[in-house]
Amino acid sequence: MSVPDPTPPRKRSRLGLFLPFVLAGLVAIAWTAAWFWARGEAQARMDAGVETLRRAGYQVSWKERSVGGYPFRFNITLTEARVREPSGWGLEAPVLEGQARVSSPTSWVIAAPQGATFVRPVGGPVQVTGKVIRASLTHLSETPPRFSFEGVDLAFQPAAGAQPFGLQAAKRVEFHLRGNDELDEGLVSVRVDEGRARLAGLLGRIAGERPVSIVWNTTLTKISAFQGRDWPDAVRRWTGAGGRMNLREAGVTAGEAVLGASSGSLGVGADGRVTGSLDVTLRQAPRALDAMGETGVIAQEQAAAAAAVAEAREGAGEVARAVIYFQAGQTTLGPVALGPAPKVYELR
Repeated sequence: MSVPDPTPPRKRSRLGLFLPFVLAGLVAIAWTAAWFWARGEAQARMDAGVETLRRAGYQVSWKERSVGGYPFRFNITLTEARVREPSGWGLEAPVLEGQARVSSPTSWVIAAPQGATFVRPVGGPVQVTGKVIRASLTHLSETPPRFSFEGVDLAFQPAAGAQPFGLQAAKRVEFHLRGNDELDEGLVSVRVDEGRARLAGLLGRIAGERPVSIVWNTTLTKISAFQGRDWPDAVRRWTGAGGRMNLREAGVTAGEAVLGASSGSLGVGADGRVTGSLDVTLRQAPRALDAMGETGVIAQEQAAAAAAVAEAREGAGEVARAVIYFQAGQTTLGPVALGPAPKVYELR
């Protein structure tokens, strides 16, 4: 009796072998299509935002724009980028780079690898170069959006014909802007570490060869009202809504001279000048006030009188406590008028 031949095994299907590659290819094609669609949306939103700024009186331009970063990021590079707001402040950069993740297209990191130039409405342009010049912009739905700037090993050089700038260099500069929609507040923070003063200016006279440091932390109330067709209009709307700048911490250290403040409330008057008061501590105030008189920042008579007031109020460590008032368009230290109050905007 013969044994029947076994049934030959079926050939294994190769579909299971190639299916993962097919699925991966389909996912890659879908992701690529989605990335290019999202890139187009990002460009369209950017163009719409620029057009909104232009209608508000801003000047925004660039020579070329490129968008890359596939597959997980958006990298936007602008060459010869320029922004100028209606009151005259502006920013220019030969190359401006922005980067955002595809998963978070409203959170941007911005860098100026070849430096930048900020333009003052009175004073002219100042070129800024450094080891690091970068910023971040996030939470665009908040008022205001969250913005941070960081500069490391910066150098400041006024353009030919421009007015001097107080700092020649700084080890580190930081600026932060934060919003709090629940309290309708905005936090503004500025810090300058190991600045080097331009010797021809006031800070140079006070600090000599020693470093200059600056700290300024304030809270702005009624921040949602800070909007308008230009800077003066926005300030007037904010002031009209009862907006105030409440000081949390402030200080300027120039050599041995120190001006510090831990409390105060400031506003803006109808003349565009600061109003309010600051409780301040002054160390070596007579020297600083004398330098202000010698450089013409304050009339010499007023500088001498203010120095006498500060000297009379000095306690231990050559520290004097006083109140600086900004009222009726004037700045006063105690009973002595120092000069006009700082101007926030020009009347038109």
